[in-house]
Amino acid sequence: MMEGNSREKGEASSVSEETLAAPWPHQLNHNYANWLQIQDTLKKKLILEDDFDWKLPTPTEEEHVLLKYVGGVDISFSKHSNSIACGCLVVLELPSLQIEYQDFSLLTLQVPYVPSFLAFREAPVLLQLLEKLKNNAMPFYPQLLMVDGNGLLHPRGFGLACHLGVLADLPTIGIGKSLHHVDGLTQFGVRQLLEAKENSTEDFTTLTGCSGCTWGVAMRSTLGSMKPIFISIGHRISLDTAVKIVKLTCKYRMPEPVRQADIRSRDYLRKHQMETSEGCKRPSQV
Repeated sequence: MMEGNSREKGEASSVSEETLAAPWPHQLNHNYANWLQIQDTLKKKLILEDDFDWKLPTPTEEEHVLLKYVGGVDISFSKHSNSIACGCLVVLELPSLQIEYQDFSLLTLQVPYVPSFLAFREAPVLLQLLEKLKNNAMPFYPQLLMVDGNGLLHPRGFGLACHLGVLADLPTIGIGKSLHHVDGLTQFGVRQLLEAKENSTEDFTTLTGCSGCTWGVAMRSTLGSMKPIFISIGHRISLDTAVKIVKLTCKYRMPEPVRQADIRSRDYLRKHQMETSEGCKRPSQV
């Protein structure tokens, strides 16, 4: 397994607070107007169909054209402060789901959380991890990125997965743990749809809103589970292909790329805070 080679093993990349805070205005009302404009501009660049040169793994396809490296990203936050965070990028190899690369970024976020604008808080951290991997000329740069967050299934139709996909120019899939109440969709309604399919071979239901728009899919990723995950297009991929790839990468409820990014970011943050706490307790030496 490769780790980011510009740091020692186990050491997170350092990102200055000034770097992450600089592009964003300080006053929230100014932020809001600016973010709306940025979202609308980026949304025009969305590609909602398959736009890549690889194919899904099958026995008949040549290895050099197959989807081989799938990335996963997530950010975990400290229990003591909702601004202390650890971003994580992992890259898994298909079909083994072995982790080939991981990297971390430990930092204090200056951008506040605002509903519907999560990307402006988290995307800069994750983009820097991707850029670092690309600049280091690693062979493991992902052909596809899975994001622990929504894509089209979002109040403004442009969640974190869309934002990252457009800026990184990567095929991207959004994986949500809970449902945004968009276009008349509700948790209760989705549960009813899944219960109606309990005895069928289908393990997912399409999320079509009152407007007739398809926002994504609710899928039972483990046998007998009634707690679905919510899959939506991020960028440069169709919903059908996104569902196929999620099925290829699920061992548990969440697909392995985002599951591993979540586990490892939380573990890294916990270890760092333990070391910091122990360091504070040690007597100073003269």
